[in-house]
Amino acid sequence: MGVIGGRERDDGRLRRLVDRPWAVAALAAVGPAAWGTTYVTTTELLPPDRPLAVSALRALPAGLLLLAFTRRLPQGSWWMRATVLGLLNFGAFFPLLFYGAYRLPGGVASTVGALSPLLVAGLGVVVLRARPGPGTLLAALLGLSGVALLVLRADAALDATGMAAMLAATTLMALAVVCAKRWGRPPGVSLLALTGWQLTVGGLVLAPLALLVEGAPPAPTAGHVAGYVYLGLIGTVLAYALWFRGIERLPASSMSFLGLANPVVASCAGLVVLGQSLTGWQLLGLVLVLLGVLWGQRASQRPRAARESAPPQPPGREGTGAPGARTTVVP
Repeated sequence: MGVIGGRERDDGRLRRLVDRPWAVAALAAVGPAAWGTTYVTTTELLPPDRPLAVSALRALPAGLLLLAFTRRLPQGSWWMRATVLGLLNFGAFFPLLFYGAYRLPGGVASTVGALSPLLVAGLGVVVLRARPGPGTLLAALLGLSGVALLVLRADAALDATGMAAMLAATTLMALAVVCAKRWGRPPGVSLLALTGWQLTVGGLVLAPLALLVEGAPPAPTAGHVAGYVYLGLIGTVLAYALWFRGIERLPASSMSFLGLANPVVASCAGLVVLGQSLTGWQLLGLVLVLLGVLWGQRASQRPRAARESAPPQPPGREGTGAPGARTTVVP
């Protein structure tokens, strides 16, 4: 009995530890960090010029695997919600992302993607009624400046359609974060099941699109299989499950800052795997991005701490606004 009781206490301490905001944020950051290795994995292991096929093979097998493992399907309104989230996160996001990436230099594409914290802040006002404060906005601008220094080149050319596609992809990703935060998760459904629904929807959209645009994929090699397994299990199943867990437990603005880890890891992967080098300005950009992420996390967590320590408000008088007001200020 003593051994069992000790194990239960240890399990309880571990659960409390991983449920702390900083631990949730650290685990959620595994998602963008894993996505940052996608470029190196694609260029070194996967067939060239097959972005839609790669996206479909990332999403659909992983989604079907999770469906088979969890044995849960959406119920009621969650058929619509899972479809919307699957399109926002995968089915519509991936084609726009790859189109923008092929039309723009990588630095420009990453800089546009770094607009996500600002977009989440704007969409949060409309959908979540969470009004961003100056701390959140300044942290977002700091992170954006850091990404620009890290990846943007002076001779980068701009393409109007590529910019539009990349901005649309970034907006969809931000909207997905806000919608997932608003809808939450259906009772009794695991995060793996919710992830599987979205991956399957996205994969079912991407697979016929890939066949129509790119044709049948080439015969796989051992390198192709290794790349697909890594992207499917690590870069998709694990990354998105931890990402969605973070969305469930952290403010939307906090999650948007974690996405800045993507270009940082991509630059470091290029440095280690591809033998690339970093200039002094790029190192400064790396520091600014990390400061922006840390500042953004701190700013996003302050309202929660303030709400938990504040005394209960009388009915109809939440905060300092008019009776019944529900606007939240995120510094």
